Amino acid sequence: PGTPASVATCFDGYPMARAGRSSRALGIGILSSFLGTIFSVIIALLFCPIIARYAVKMGPWEMFSLCFCAIVLVVTMSKGNMFNGLMAAMLGFIISSVGIAPIDGAKRFSFGISNLLGGVNQIALILGFFAITTLIKNFAKGDTATPDIDTNSVSGFGISLKEYFSHTGLILKSFFIGLWIGFLPGLGGGLANLVAYAQAKSSSKTPEKFGTGCDEGIIASETSNNAAIGGAIIPMVALGIPGDTATAMLIGGLMIHGINAGPLLLTNHPELVYCFFGVLLVGAVLVLLLQFFGMRSFPYILKTPANYLYTAIFMICTVGAYSDTKTMFNCWLMLIMGVV
Repeated sequence: PGTPASVATCFDGYPMARAGRSSRALGIGILSSFLGTIFSVIIALLFCPIIARYAVKMGPWEMFSLCFCAIVLVVTMSKGNMFNGLMAAMLGFIISSVGIAPIDGAKRFSFGISNLLGGVNQIALILGFFAITTLIKNFAKGDTATPDIDTNSVSGFGISLKEYFSHTGLILKSFFIGLWIGFLPGLGGGLANLVAYAQAKSSSKTPEKFGTGCDEGIIASETSNNAAIGGAIIPMVALGIPGDTATAMLIGGLMIHGINAGPLLLTNHPELVYCFFGVLLVGAVLVLLLQFFGMRSFPYILKTPANYLYTAIFMICTVGAYSDTKTMFNCWLMLIMGVV
């Protein structure tokens, strides 16, 4: 996964690519991403003031209910062996307990390491658990064979629009899951894609197909994580609270220029707010065009010899972990999480 928001996409996108259907996986992802972004931004543009009134009413009990629901979904994704799901949830609890307690300021499980006082970095955690783990497993198995690539027979997006929109119910459900989680402060696409994937799997008539290269898995993940983009703008503009990591950086950029995000932003700087929405809409269209014309060449990246590809992936992961906190500690933490 390139970001925490695309973790669930790998569950079905990767098996589909291994089976020689990488262009279909890309096509489904491209369409889902475009629809999720466009409509979430439009909704945020039209209903930002209204939705913000409800978002500000979210209290401790509502946040607890949402988190409890997420834990239950983790367990339900492990059908056949619920114990694995419970262990994964407990491991998440343990890792999230590291750092300074939010209530009394106690230092928990930091072992005198100042870098752990702020908790376990999410970027290092995700890269370690998913990217580094995959590299280690593939090297251990000697799994260096490149998949078969056939893009000559690809037409359009690799999937017909009729076939794609036969999943309209799933698209709508995943969209609203992403939009809802997006405008809840601090959550974003990292949680949205996993929740939407779990919902898609639990409500599917053929849940056993998930994880083997299933269209529904990619649709749910990519629609929801991009719907969260528009949703995350809402608390940033209306409340001055970041909906995800990207909007947190955006708030920082505004503060550098002496502009405070919050209820007065729409009143004092409306041109900036509508500029945000405009850039997101234009960006979605440009990305759609770039990916549509490039999807016939992108899959050939998979033909890169494994010794070059894995080395490049490892370097990119290391740079990503370092750039988030500008410390080598994050890189070591990523490796440790990969081993764990």
